[in-house]
Amino acid sequence: MRLTFITALVTLLADQILKWAVVVGLNLREILLIEVWPPYLTLSMAWNRGVNFGLFADESPILRWVLIVLPVVVTVWVWRWVRREGGRPLMRASAGLLIGGALGNAIDRLVWGAVADFLNVSCCGFTNPWAFNVADIAIFVGAFGLILAAGGKTPRDDRASMG
Repeated sequence: MRLTFITALVTLLADQILKWAVVVGLNLREILLIEVWPPYLTLSMAWNRGVNFGLFADESPILRWVLIVLPVVVTVWVWRWVRREGGRPLMRASAGLLIGGALGNAIDRLVWGAVADFLNVSCCGFTNPWAFNVADIAIFVGAFGLILAAGGKTPRDDRASMG
């Protein structure tokens, strides 16, 4: 569980430090747009009051608190699940990414009332209308890693136990 804790802590710190540096330090909350490497990388301020891609966004205080409590519940569940499973390093690191990202976005909702999204990546003639942050990347990569690592067995392990 040490790997899970360290990965979660590093993810959470990286997310919060980068958000603070960009939103406050570069004053993106007022400037709203900084072209870093046009058209590939733009910092574009977006306050996400909903879930992924701003779905279900509204100003409801009830939704805000649900979206603060839910990541904490998911964090506790994932932590207990990985602890119970023992898990390979991929599972423990993936859990840490998911936990760090989930808590990073929950902290945003507590501090700012919404998740601070600002990374906008476009390429090859496709203009991406959405912004995201380090926590979103960590949640996605962590969830994908957990799917790959879940169960701790490979098809090869299953065949060996059949024979």
